[in-house]
This record gives sequence, structure tokens and C-alpha cells, in this order.
Amino acid sequence: MTRYLLTRFLQMIMVVVVVSVLTFFMVNLLPGDIVLIVAGTDEVDQEMYDAIYYELGLDQPVTERYIKWAWNALHLDFGKSYTMNVPVFDAISARIPTTLYLSVLSMLISTPIGVVLGVICAVNRKTKIDTAITLTANTLNSLPSFWIGIVLLYIFCFKLKLLPTIGFDLPWKMPLGKHLKLLILPMTCLTLGGIAGMTRLTRTSMLEVIRQDFIRTARSKGLREKVVLYKHMLRNGILPIITVLGSRLAVLIGGSMFVENVFAIPGMGTLSVKCVQSKDIPMIQGIVLIMTTLLCVAYIITDIMYVVVDPRISLKSSAE
Repeated sequence: MTRYLLTRFLQMIMVVVVVSVLTFFMVNLLPGDIVLIVAGTDEVDQEMYDAIYYELGLDQPVTERYIKWAWNALHLDFGKSYTMNVPVFDAISARIPTTLYLSVLSMLISTPIGVVLGVICAVNRKTKIDTAITLTANTLNSLPSFWIGIVLLYIFCFKLKLLPTIGFDLPWKMPLGKHLKLLILPMTCLTLGGIAGMTRLTRTSMLEVIRQDFIRTARSKGLREKVVLYKHMLRNGILPIITVLGSRLAVLIGGSMFVENVFAIPGMGTLSVKCVQSKDIPMIQGIVLIMTTLLCVAYIITDIMYVVVDPRISLKSSAE
């Protein structure tokens, strides 16, 4: 276990370093003058221009600037935002709990529902209920979450005026009743796609398990169908689902960023769009690096869960 975790930790460091290098050099290729962005105006005299230029270290080679930035990033110092005039880490740490809250809650809701629907489809394959659920899942899976959000926002907020549109915050920072009203539409957008994807994956996985010899053997021994389903089929069919939980979290975080912009939720999504539009380079670098680190940790946790569910699989083989 210790050796495996150490190996994965070293791999995570390599991924983060590569991403940091690519991000640093790519954002510095963005069009526009960084000095004018920091100044906030195009009307800058030469003296002020030179002062900002040297303050940002733009007179130094780009490799030297990267090494300095990377060293500071190790100490959670990503610089100061050009447009918000606050430390990057402070701005991100204030927003990231909202995005993680939406993403994790969506996964906790969509995963069990999708698994149940997938099992129902597999057990009742080639029936009307299987066709209906599969068709619905395929339809929902093809619809982007932000489009669903726009439609729901128009119907329930502007047309019917049943739900509020703005004011979302974490549940411990606002009245629970108001929070739940503001949570309904964003969570619906995020969970519908997750349920659809998990339903399709579970159905496929369970159908593969059903065809295995040990399932026929279990049934031939006279075991009850519930025992065959829960002890043999579901336990083996759930393994492929666990392997994609890390990638599902990445997809949900990306989806939540779109949904946040639709519903004006103060999370990483709205912050990302704002900093990209304003070419806030330190903020872009900080967001990419922190999100990359969090996703790498999520993948490691997924691998450990995989082994916990089925001890027959060693961490070494999981890593391979």
C-alpha cells in the first residue's frame, strides 16, 4: 500500500509539473499587453509602463520567471490577481468549496440512481421498461447541461416564477429553505446527465456479468435470484463503475462550471470565465494548477476504492 501510494504521488507530481509548464507558457502567449491589463487602461505613460513591466518581472527570461513562479506556487503563493487585486489563492479558496459541493453532491445523487436504473435495465433486458429507460438515458446524455439549465431557468424562474434566480451560497452560509430552492435547478442540470451516463454504464457492465459462467453456476445451485443479483452480479458489475468515478468527477466539475455561469453561482466556473475574459494570467494559472491537483487526488482515491471493493485485485495490478 505504502509503495503504491508513493508511486502514485510521484506520478501526480509529474502530471502537475507538466501541466504547470504548459499552462505557464501557453497563457503567456495570449494576445494583449500584460502591462496594460494590469494598469487597467490603455493610456499609460512610459514611466508607469516601465514600472509595471519591471514589477511583473517581464524583463527576465521566461524560464527564470517560471522557476520563480513554481517555487512560490509550492508555498501556495500564485501571485496577485491582475483584475481583482487580491491573492490568487484567497480568491480560489473562497470559490472552490461551492464547485466541489455541487460536483460531489451531484455524484452522490446520480451514481446510486443510475446504478439502480442500470440494474433494472439489465435484469429486464429487451423489455419495454429496458427500452424506455435506455432511450431516455441516451436522450439526456446527448443534451448539454448548460442548455438544460437555460430551459429550466426560463420555465421555472422567468415564466412560472416558482424559483429564485440569484443569491446561491453554501448551506451553512444561508437559510436552508432558500438554499434548497436555489439548489433545485442547478442540481437537476448536473444530475440528469450523470444519471443517464451511469445508467448506460451499469447496464452494459451488468449484461457482461450476466453472461459469465459463474452466474449460470449460481443459478443452477438453486440460489435465490436476489442472492445472485446482489452477491454475485452487482458485486462484479460494480467494478467498472468505480473505475470511472474519478473521470465522472472531472466531468461534473467541468459541467458545474457551465451551470454556475447559467445560474450566476459564485464558484470556480464564474471565476474562470471572468479571469479568461480579462486575461488575468495569475488567476488562470492558479485555477488550472489547483484543479489538476484535486483531480489527481480524486483518481488515487478511486483506485483505492477499487481495491477495497474487490480485495482480489492488488494495488499493483490496479496501477498497471
